[in-house]
Amino acid sequence: MNWGQRGKLAMATAALGIGLLSVTGCGYINAQQTSEQYSASDGTRTDLGPLQLRNFLIVSDGENKPGRVVGAVYNSSSKDVVLTITGAAGAQAQVPVKKNSYTLLNDSTPAAVLSSTGGKPGTLLEVTIREDGTSQNAKFKIPVVDGTIVDYKKYLPTAEPTSSGTATPSSTATTSATPAPSSTAGH
Repeated sequence: MNWGQRGKLAMATAALGIGLLSVTGCGYINAQQTSEQYSASDGTRTDLGPLQLRNFLIVSDGENKPGRVVGAVYNSSSKDVVLTITGAAGAQAQVPVKKNSYTLLNDSTPAAVLSSTGGKPGTLLEVTIREDGTSQNAKFKIPVVDGTIVDYKKYLPTAEPTSSGTATPSSTATTSATPAPSSTAGH
C-alpha cells in the first residue's frame, strides 16, 4: 500500500468512527424509557397506602350517564380492605380487595358502576379514592372512554344502577375464572 491509499483508508476509518459516535451518542443524552414508570395502556395509575390502582378508566356513553370503572386494584396489606371511588355529584362505587391479593375490574367481577360519570368520553375525570377504615384519600384522574373501541364496548353500562356498584374480589393470584375471549384477535 502506498501513502495515498493509507491516507484514504485512515480518513475512511475516522469518518466511520465519527459516524458511529454520533449515532450511539443519542443514548447518552436521552433518558431510557424503561427507567421511567408509566401507564402502558389507556388507563392511569396511582397508589393509596397499601393499594395500587393500575390501568384505571371509566367506560361510559356520555357525561350524565352511568360509567363502569375498569382496572386492577392490588392490596399488599395483611388485611381485607374496601376501596371507595367517588365521582361527580357524589356517585360512588366500592371495590373490596382481599389481603395480599388483587381484584380485577373486568368480566370476572360484578361491575363497579358510577351512577353518573360527570365527564364526556375523551376527558379526564377527577375522582376521590378512599380506603375504608382509614383517613387516607387522594384525588386521581381517570380517562373516560366510550364503546368506540370494540374491546371497551362490552363494559358499557346497560341500565341505570339502583345503588352504588360493588365489585367482588378475586380469591388469590391463582384464580380458576376463565377469561372471556376478546372480540378482536391479537389483543
